[in-house]
Amino acid sequence: MPRTKGDHEARRRDVSEAVWRVLAAHGFGGLTLRAVAAELGATTGLVTHYFPTKRDLVAYALDLLTERTAARPRPSGGQGLAALRAALLAVLPTTDEARAVNRIWVSSWDTALADPAVSADHARKYGRARSGLRDLVAEAQRLGELPAGDPEDVAAGAQAFVLGLTVQALFDPAAFPPARQARLLDDHLAALAAHRPADREGADANGDGADAGAARGVTR
Repeated sequence: MPRTKGDHEARRRDVSEAVWRVLAAHGFGGLTLRAVAAELGATTGLVTHYFPTKRDLVAYALDLLTERTAARPRPSGGQGLAALRAALLAVLPTTDEARAVNRIWVSSWDTALADPAVSADHARKYGRARSGLRDLVAEAQRLGELPAGDPEDVAAGAQAFVLGLTVQALFDPAAFPPARQARLLDDHLAALAAHRPADREGADANGDGADAGAARGVTR
């Protein structure tokens, strides 16, 4: 009996789930055609029917990871600073599912650094995430919840903060439980909200830079 389109799609879903389980258990370093076949209980020939090369498998795994990340439930963030907080909090490994997804993302960095094509794909993905944060920052600035400034820079700093905190929480979960992650994020956002950019024009003219701006702040 010939295979139907439904059979093909069902089998592809089975392969996808096997890829995901291998990623969750072993990271990108353990993602091989043989490992996926063993997880699936099938031959490598069946896996290569869907992924002829390891590069094809890695590309698909990244797409699958992106889909799983986007499908994770996210709390409603409202608008402005609250929306920015919700978006950043959703990145952090504060739940079992978020920890699993983040472990896979972090393990993929080694693969990305070794492969220019994967590295460029990562750069695009993080760039899109940063653009979303930039829009939220700009909205918070319009609402007066964040001071004026380049929203792209603020978004880049916020993204760097949560990625760094994510790595620390993955390596030392006992030191960075979910409540502490949330508190550190709130402290970071409070610092952003309280920050007032230095008078760069005056500082540049005097050649004093940030130190002059800090001094003026103290004497006011």
